[in-house]
Amino acid sequence: MSHHEPHRLHRTGWLRAAVLGANDGIVSTASLIIGVAAASATQESILLAGIAGLVAGAMSMAAGEYVSVSSQSDIEQADLEIERHSLEHHFEYEQIELAKIYEGRGIEPELARQVAHQLMEHDALGAHARDEIGILDITAAQPVQAAVYSAGTFTLGAALPLAVAWLAPGVLLIPLVAMSSLLFLAILGGLAARAGGASITIGATRVTFWGACAMAITAAVGLLFGVAI
Repeated sequence: MSHHEPHRLHRTGWLRAAVLGANDGIVSTASLIIGVAAASATQESILLAGIAGLVAGAMSMAAGEYVSVSSQSDIEQADLEIERHSLEHHFEYEQIELAKIYEGRGIEPELARQVAHQLMEHDALGAHARDEIGILDITAAQPVQAAVYSAGTFTLGAALPLAVAWLAPGVLLIPLVAMSSLLFLAILGGLAARAGGASITIGATRVTFWGACAMAITAAVGLLFGVAI
């Protein structure tokens, strides 16, 4: 009888980028719309600011994720190059080192040496990358994937409060954008938590709380500048 346990670690890369992008899209665009609206701007100016925020934010998220994850990838590649060089010049020492790692995890010394020997015969660099450095195929840095997910989900997230602002009557624009955005954030947090195997309630609560803080602060700034002007 076969037994399969569904793990979620392989979702780490795209899930982090997608959640971050969508969350930022909702929070930053809703906050921008509310802040501009609180300064008594016209609906046309509010929508223009929202669209500009969407485009700028999506590009910023893509560039930021690409640079950030590329830096992680560079570090991984540098570590692999160091390990590759060590394997070429100190193979036996590296085998002993790998065996010591397995011993530290509870394997008997003789068996640890046999495991290290067999794994290094099969794929020496892969064994050291996984068990010494900690680089796994499912969690390895993927800059392009992260950039695409972040930009795409930011755009989708930002489009939600922007659509509400476009449809809402002027006097109800701020409360409708705020309430709908908090609802969107709660749904997003819950879905992300479910995908990651965490508590849906906690996931929804934390993104909603910080989103509400961002909108409240931006509204206060808008009111301040609106009064000053």
